[in-house]
Amino acid sequence: MAPTMSFPIIDMGLLGGEQRPAAMELLRDACENWGFFEVLNHGIPTELMDEVERLTKDHYKRVREQRFLEFATKALQDGRDAQGARPEDMDWESTFFVRHLPESNLAELPDLDDEYRRAMKRFAGELEALAERLLDLLCENLGLEKGYLARAFRGPSGAPTFGTKVSSYPPCPRPDLVKGLRAHTDAGGIILLFQDDRVGGLQLLKDGEWVDVPPMRHSIVVNLGDQLEVITNGRYKSVMHRVVAQPDGNRMSIASFYNPGGDAVIFPAPPLVEADEEAGRGAYPRFVFDDYMALYVRHKFEAKEPRFEAFKSMETDSSNRIAIV
Repeated sequence: MAPTMSFPIIDMGLLGGEQRPAAMELLRDACENWGFFEVLNHGIPTELMDEVERLTKDHYKRVREQRFLEFATKALQDGRDAQGARPEDMDWESTFFVRHLPESNLAELPDLDDEYRRAMKRFAGELEALAERLLDLLCENLGLEKGYLARAFRGPSGAPTFGTKVSSYPPCPRPDLVKGLRAHTDAGGIILLFQDDRVGGLQLLKDGEWVDVPPMRHSIVVNLGDQLEVITNGRYKSVMHRVVAQPDGNRMSIASFYNPGGDAVIFPAPPLVEADEEAGRGAYPRFVFDDYMALYVRHKFEAKEPRFEAFKSMETDSSNRIAIV
């Protein structure tokens, strides 16, 4: 396993007292140099987290385990899955998605009992509030007015996109051959992860090395997506991360993505661009979030920089056409 390299852990309980400056400095450093951090005392009731974990693991065992094992075992035996992907291009995970905003699909999902639906709805509300609180803390560190990032995410429709990916990573008989989840950056805004505290596997790429994200009881792991890198004009970074398949243990992962609305126009915050231009640094591109997602889904497991460059080129081409006209 890779070293943790003093992975940033932030006690949000310190934000209300005299240690707030130190906690905010740790948050700033995490956003600038890691793209990941873990929060404790975040305000989500631990009893709710325990309930969600119990129900999620029970749901996988009852509904999804047998189907996944049949599919995955056959794919390994055949050397490719039903879509023709070879093991190195597969992910050893069983997943379903829940949409919360702009409209919830929780009631429409099959195989979820009422207790699980109620717990997930309550948990999503807590995560939404935490995401917005964290965005305001980021605004404070960036010198942006309170609410700037949340407003940037809402777009003309007035609502962000918010959803949850519920994953199980079962024991893998060939972790040398297949990843739990291949390396990628996240396309969206701010991601809040409730992960298994007993089975690890999540790693991020820092300074050319893969670093473990330490499992901790009742913590929430936070990572920054591509949109926050753009809005902060590169002050904050989205980073490559992956899940390493494990030979033992079934890892639970509940990742909630607080993203811009599909019609939101994403661009660097003007105050940050002004400061960067004075320092001789250029600006990140401007685009509609849905357009970015259309490119991302085709190139998810590739570096983010070509995606940014593609939109910069579009901006340049558009400016040139306007100048000619």
